Amino acid sequence: MFHYRTVFVSDVHLGFRGARAEEFAAFLKRLQCERLYLVGDIVDMWALRQRWTWPATHNQVVRRLLKLAKRGTVITYVPGNHDESLRPYAGIDLAGIRVARQAVHAMADGRQFLVSHGDEYDLVVQNSRLLSLIGTWAYDRLVGLNSLVDGARGIVGLPRWSFSAAIKKRVKGACTFISRFEDALAAEARRRGLDGVVCGHIHDPRIARHEATGTTYANCGDWIERATALVEHANGTLEIVDVAALLASIGWEADPAEPQEAIDLQEAAAHG
Repeated sequence: MFHYRTVFVSDVHLGFRGARAEEFAAFLKRLQCERLYLVGDIVDMWALRQRWTWPATHNQVVRRLLKLAKRGTVITYVPGNHDESLRPYAGIDLAGIRVARQAVHAMADGRQFLVSHGDEYDLVVQNSRLLSLIGTWAYDRLVGLNSLVDGARGIVGLPRWSFSAAIKKRVKGACTFISRFEDALAAEARRRGLDGVVCGHIHDPRIARHEATGTTYANCGDWIERATALVEHANGTLEIVDVAALLASIGWEADPAEPQEAIDLQEAAAHG
């Protein structure tokens, strides 16, 4: 079992064909924690509107989240831009999962962190929805191409490699955007008198101390380009966990025979 005080995950994008749902489900099956924060874009409603994609592994994720809630894990769902239609339901409990626009988490060491998906501080999303949708379409195509490349790399024994992650590291404009995104969220945490912020949105796992604001920036990463989670240990220490490597360390492997037929989402809730 994987034991943590708190776990933060974001950008799982269930309903998107590139989501690494099988790994996420395997992680949830072995997870024990007091609190679990779903930090936005857990269900990709943008992708589902364009093309219905809901394999059995995506249902498995829903079932295991509901099972964790039933067993006593406090689960808070902070919607992002891809699942923004859940935001009007803030304050509602959905089968043990509480929906909140944002949250404040108290660490074991007394620090307090804002929990927000982060899209509210992304000017591209806020000011140009069309541009954002075009970017999502291009990202979908890139992930599809990446899957073909990863398949070829797997045949010759090479690990996964992410096009988009490589592009972000090499394109000056992308690096500038990420830096400004971090600065904006760190400043928001300071404005509220908090010690830091946990977010997602930009698919870039990172923990950084912002000296200018005296706050900590922590990004959960994603479950498309990689499989990462932000975890809090019993002493309040934060760590980015490479879940793919963690699962590999215990001998877990993806099942090539995993059925991929679409199943109705309501069935998952009914069998939770």
